[in-house]
Amino acid sequence: MSEPSASQEPVVGRHLEISVLGGFRFWVRGKDALPALAGNSQRLLAFLALRERSVTRTAAAGTLWPEASEHHAHASLRSAISRLTEIAHEAILVSVHDLSLTDDVTVDIRESRALAHRLLNRSEQEQEGDLSDRAITALSADLLPDWYDDWVIIEAEDWRQLRLHALDALTERLIASGHYADASGAALAAVKAEPFRETAHAALIRVHLAEGNQAEALAAFERFRELLRAELGLEPSPMLQALVKDLRSQ
Repeated sequence: MSEPSASQEPVVGRHLEISVLGGFRFWVRGKDALPALAGNSQRLLAFLALRERSVTRTAAAGTLWPEASEHHAHASLRSAISRLTEIAHEAILVSVHDLSLTDDVTVDIRESRALAHRLLNRSEQEQEGDLSDRAITALSADLLPDWYDDWVIIEAEDWRQLRLHALDALTERLIASGHYADASGAALAAVKAEPFRETAHAALIRVHLAEGNQAEALAAFERFRELLRAELGLEPSPMLQALVKDLRSQ
């Protein structure tokens, strides 16, 4: 099967979506998920979904088939493109030199990254829903879990670090706005993602203190202290201990 020409027009009005958070999905908006794509087709769509701009064929082939020779990597890329389903072809712009997703394709990681950067950058204007349980959900999922390609592992770690910092920032903003239930949810999402991350536990303790729940704040500290001792033989930092210093002295 030959590749589609670069001038091939997508079907008008069909909005496609790709999800890489929590797992890979490809579907038409408003309809059920499409039949599962072949492995290399999934990898190609996921790879393009993680790029904000067009990618050269050489970069795509070398990343997706790093152990193959350049000739075989390009052959594998041509094969992956040719084996895409008709609808998957609509999601990709193919030229002699470059590949990219079409502008009509929505990608969850791109929206979640933008949310994370807005939360971390105080100068950016908040959007509706930025301080809500929907934002917590958007920042709670791992990127392509159970995918072990080198390029996926790098992207997944980059996303993990970004979303953890964004959850910390979201917690602080929710505390400041008095939305304590959502603030607790954001802090717990960060704790679940990385149980040994002290800033997440500090954020959770600050939520309890802002609510006036001193016993819960102290209990959260003690749970984390026991975890650190049992698993790593460490004590909480002076910064974290200072949050509950007065409570512990009582």
